[in-house]
Amino acid sequence: MALRFAARRAGKPYGIFAHGALDPWFNRKYPLKHLKKLIYWPFQYAVLRDALAVFFTTTTERDLAITSFRPNKWRSVVVPYGISDPNDLQQDAAKEIEAFNMRLPKLGNRRFLLFLGRIHEKKGCDLLIKAFAKAAASEPDVDLVMAGPDQTGMKATLQQLAEQLGVAERIHWPGLISGELKWGALRACEAFVLPSHQENFGIAVVEALAVGRPVLISNQVNIWPEIEQDRAGLVEEDTQDGTDRLLQRWFDLPPAERDAMASRTRACFTSRFAMDRTALLINSIFASFNQKRKAC
Repeated sequence: MALRFAARRAGKPYGIFAHGALDPWFNRKYPLKHLKKLIYWPFQYAVLRDALAVFFTTTTERDLAITSFRPNKWRSVVVPYGISDPNDLQQDAAKEIEAFNMRLPKLGNRRFLLFLGRIHEKKGCDLLIKAFAKAAASEPDVDLVMAGPDQTGMKATLQQLAEQLGVAERIHWPGLISGELKWGALRACEAFVLPSHQENFGIAVVEALAVGRPVLISNQVNIWPEIEQDRAGLVEEDTQDGTDRLLQRWFDLPPAERDAMASRTRACFTSRFAMDRTALLINSIFASFNQKRKAC
């Protein structure tokens, strides 16, 4: 609301990134919070209504947003969120992988799948633990790395679950990793996995693509159509059966097909999710507005 006030006072246009805040999943999951949001909606709606553009990172996010609240008339613009290309940062990939290996010495040289995100119910962490346990017997040389902060105390419950399922020794918990540790984990993993129940975009998914790793995601990660279209990963439903299939499909792929999928990830990233492309799209929207205002 402060942005709207300042922009109107200065006679300047403004844009807003929704960042998933209008996804109806939150309304269903947290109905009491939804009631509170309804009280404030008339004020929040004015901010969206008067913006030059309300930016959504995917068409799925845009389409879902209009189902959350009424009224819902604003200028929607889809601008894929992006990251800087790690290949442009002159990073030492071998050094990053070495740093990650030092963080998890018990992992050794074993193959592993990587989850990178908050240890949270929304991320489908419990689905992943159960799916991994189901696949573990037929894939004895593969481990699972669950990297991320434990914000709700769910980690202890998941570790107990892993113990009950007999896979505790094959699941590693490095906590929050960033910088070279994060990039090392992404580069070293066999595939990135995220069976989330709701992701308006999925930065970690794009980071995995940027370093050439296939992604195994649910169809609630809103960039799933692009991943599927570019054959840069596998997609299934955000259910237990769906997550079971997701891992099994990956393990059933012949090594040559896994390598072929990995070879397509960089093209998916550079054509859709590189930051320079995002910046150009946003700039063009404001430039077009200024040209029209000058013409008037």
